[in-house]
Amino acid sequence: MANPSILILAGDGIGPEVMAEVKKIITWYGEKRDLVFDVSEDLVGGAAYDVHGVPLADETMAKAQQVDAVMLGAVGGPKYDVLDFSVKPERGLLRLRKEMDLFANLRPAQCFDALADFSSLKKDVVAGLDIMIVRELTSGVYFGQPRGITTLENGSRVGINTQHYTTEEIRRVARSAFELAKRRGNKVCSMEKANVMESGILWREEVQWVHDNEYPEVELSHMFADNGAMQLVRWPKQFDVILTDNLFGDILSDCAAMLTGSLGMLPSASLGAPMANGRPKAMYEPVHGSAPDIAGQGKANPIACILSFAMALRYSFDQGDEASRLEKAVEKVLADGVRTADLMGPDGGTPVSTAEMGAKIIAALDASL
Repeated sequence: MANPSILILAGDGIGPEVMAEVKKIITWYGEKRDLVFDVSEDLVGGAAYDVHGVPLADETMAKAQQVDAVMLGAVGGPKYDVLDFSVKPERGLLRLRKEMDLFANLRPAQCFDALADFSSLKKDVVAGLDIMIVRELTSGVYFGQPRGITTLENGSRVGINTQHYTTEEIRRVARSAFELAKRRGNKVCSMEKANVMESGILWREEVQWVHDNEYPEVELSHMFADNGAMQLVRWPKQFDVILTDNLFGDILSDCAAMLTGSLGMLPSASLGAPMANGRPKAMYEPVHGSAPDIAGQGKANPIACILSFAMALRYSFDQGDEASRLEKAVEKVLADGVRTADLMGPDGGTPVSTAEMGAKIIAALDASL
């Protein structure tokens, strides 16, 4: 059988630096665990615009449709702020999500014990936190029509965005959440605004339908999204899997991210329907941005990108044990006090560069054998 394939799109800013450490780990798995991947690379975001005049070339989009998984670094930077909206670096990311139909965005929020003091919340509130937010990614208010800014006859302007969901769009992402819950704590909390939005009513009814007809063994609860935001900062460990729409998921996942203390620690996966080989369409990327202010300085934390590859091992390549091996290696390095600049707290630690952090994690992988 052919080796599983990965397309690396390192992107802009610190993207190439953190992705360089992921490439070393991919090589380690080939050499030490006989997990060999066929890896190709291409451009996205500002890097693609500089070469092609667009944030994602058609040829790159075609490659992304063919591989088993896409690994993305980060996109954007100040030099591209002047570009027209249609060719900003972020449009390349959105095109990948839309054309690959990556409808389920998985955002874990896990608090490593060694970093519990980094959260702005009390340690007992976040220590041991392990929740998963499943965000619908290809519909909702970010894609609904009509949209735009128009000028009225009296000269005033109106901005319009449309929240739009169909039965199947809701049911398919709900199934993703229920399937994840079965592998975790067997609980799903669905969040919407059914008290003021018709789309929220539809969301609640369709999620309930999927539960009643397909996953009755999974515990399901419903919560208004604003209350969900409050509960996330009050007692986040009450949740296992949170299911929500595109807009609320954008907000709630960033809220959950900061419970852990550092955006540089958090991975994500965006999954679509199964391909002919049974693997889902998939893209994996760190939650953090391109951080152009520290790009090229060896200060970036590669852990979020490395943990994104761990998610790829688990969800695309059915290598849950190897994903756990990598996650435990990260945890061991952090427990040993190894810190990139963003993780240096009042208790100090051993300061390391981006590449040194990657090397420490590979050493921990070696020690796991």
